[in-house]
Amino acid sequence: MAPCRASGCIKTITSEVTDLRLWGCYSWSMESFPDLLRHWRRQRRFSQLDLATEAGVSSRHISFLETGRSRPSREMIVHLGDVLTVPFDIRNQMLGAAGFAAKYPARPLDDEAMAPVVRAINWTLERHAPRLGIAIDGLWVIKRMNAPARRLFRALGAAEGISMIELLLRPEVQASLENWPEVARHSAMRLRAENNARGHVPELSGAADLFARHGGSDQSDGPTIPTVFKLAGQRLSLFGTIAHFSTTADQTV
Repeated sequence: MAPCRASGCIKTITSEVTDLRLWGCYSWSMESFPDLLRHWRRQRRFSQLDLATEAGVSSRHISFLETGRSRPSREMIVHLGDVLTVPFDIRNQMLGAAGFAAKYPARPLDDEAMAPVVRAINWTLERHAPRLGIAIDGLWVIKRMNAPARRLFRALGAAEGISMIELLLRPEVQASLENWPEVARHSAMRLRAENNARGHVPELSGAADLFARHGGSDQSDGPTIPTVFKLAGQRLSLFGTIAHFSTTADQTV
C-alpha cells in the first residue's frame, strides 16, 4: 500500500527511535522524464541495450529518450514502467514530466471502488485466526489486524495506524523478544530488499540502518527464522508468511 501524500508528512528517524514517523513522502529532485528514465534504468542495473531488448525497441531510441532528443508516447512510458517495474507513483511522475495525465490512482481504503479489496483483506485476516494476521502498507504501517493479533499486540502498544518499524524499535518491545538481535538482523535484510525494489525510499533506508545496528548473528538451525515473544510468563514462537495483491493498477493496493 502507498505512503501518505498529504502535506506536512513527517519524516523523522532518530538514532534511537522514540518517535519514528514513517508516513513520509518520496523525495525526488529529478523532474524531467530523461532523468527519471536514466535513474530507474540504472537502478535496475540495465544497460541501454538491455532495456531496449526487454522493451522491444532500438537502443538508439532509448538513448534518444534519455537525452531528450525523442519525446516518449504515453504508451511507451507505461511500457517502460512495466519493463523496469517502476513504482506506480514514479510512473505517474514520469507521465507528468512528459506532459501526460497520471494513470495510477491512490484511492483511500474507504473509497467505494476499494470495497472488494477491503473485503479480501478482512476475509484473509479473519480466516487466519486463531493465528495472528495483520495487514501493513508499503511502509509497514498497520492497516488491519485480526482478533488474535489485537490481543497479543495490545500488550505491546500496537494498534491500527502504528508503524511495525516503530513498534519493533521500542525498548519495551525488544525486551519482550527472546531473539531480538536475530529478528533485527532479518528485519534489516527484508527492509533493504524492499527498499531496493522500490528505488530507495528514505524512510526504509533509515529504518534498515537502525535495525542493522541491533542485528546479531543467525542462531536458528530450523527452516525458518522465528520471532520469539516472552509475554506474561508465556513463550510464543512464530514464523511469518507474506501475501500481496497481484495485477494491481492502484498505488494503495
